[in-house]
Amino acid sequence: MRASGYDAWRRLLFRFDPETAHRLATAALRAAQAVGPARAALERRFAVGDPRLEQRLLGAVFPNPVGLAAGFDKDGVAIRGMAALGFGAIEVGTVTPRPQAGNPRPRIFRLEGEESLRNAMGFNNAGVEALARRLARGGARRPGPRPPLGINVGRNRATPAERAHEDYLETIARLDGLCDYFVVNVSSPNTPGLRDLQTASAIERLIGGGRERTSRPILVKLSPDLEDGEAAELARAAVDAGASGVVLTNTTTDYGLVPGVEPVGGLSGRVLRERSFRMLSAVAPHVAGRAVLVSVGGIDSGAEAYRRIRAGASLVQVYTAVVYRGPGLAASINRELLGLLERDGLGAIGEAVGADLRLSGAVR
Repeated sequence: MRASGYDAWRRLLFRFDPETAHRLATAALRAAQAVGPARAALERRFAVGDPRLEQRLLGAVFPNPVGLAAGFDKDGVAIRGMAALGFGAIEVGTVTPRPQAGNPRPRIFRLEGEESLRNAMGFNNAGVEALARRLARGGARRPGPRPPLGINVGRNRATPAERAHEDYLETIARLDGLCDYFVVNVSSPNTPGLRDLQTASAIERLIGGGRERTSRPILVKLSPDLEDGEAAELARAAVDAGASGVVLTNTTTDYGLVPGVEPVGGLSGRVLRERSFRMLSAVAPHVAGRAVLVSVGGIDSGAEAYRRIRAGASLVQVYTAVVYRGPGLAASINRELLGLLERDGLGAIGEAVGADLRLSGAVR
């Protein structure tokens, strides 16, 4: 069910191309976050404050398990506005050391029948210096406690493959102290050669080097197009190297999921749901209890979020569903989660994490 009142706004926004509609929505959030009463009004409407949803993870308190995935706010311009919508964490980026324009427009496309998107953005962002300045002067702050902030880091398109690790480490070092955790993105399909970094040796090098440059937790984000065994092996290698968590998954290049779609960019949203869940199920038994698992891909309801949580995810993230379901999505999911906890006789969301894994005896 979509958030009440959003259908009319969605019809209006969908008259514009997806990138223009996104810019309009971001501009509205930026305006709201700059005005205290407007921000407070959003919080009253959308924030779901209930201690049963809280978890202490990655050295921070997550007020609820529903986070905003990277890609929505690449440059960290609307952090307070998104927080006012009730998200339990905000992940900005992907950020690269140097500014880059990304791929030519049009580069994001709606697949309305599937409630999905095809994204070929290409890490368009203003660069690490712009993000560092914004965060340092308080761009992530708001009155009272804010949800944890993650920064998703990547490689510039022009950086030679043999120097790719330098981009990640430079960005982490520059942003150290300005966030709660980092996510190393080695799985976007829109930067040529980026997915070549999905090897045990490359991930170990990135995590090891990153840990030398920050005391903040570092997570790694993997592709849904890996084989299950390969994903489990890479997740183990990352955790063994010191990663605090694994984000599953990025967008997919399995264009067969939408017959006739142009084979460019990555697919997200409902078409990715089962593949993302399958990868979580494949990885969780190997790293559960050792690292935080974050599930993303096709989550658009409390029931789906709860399925991921019971399968081993401590946190979930949404993006595409916000486009189709509206700004009340996080609140809707969190309210539904509270009902599911009550149904199952659980006192807190942490008790549900990995419940199905434990029942099946699959934890290794």
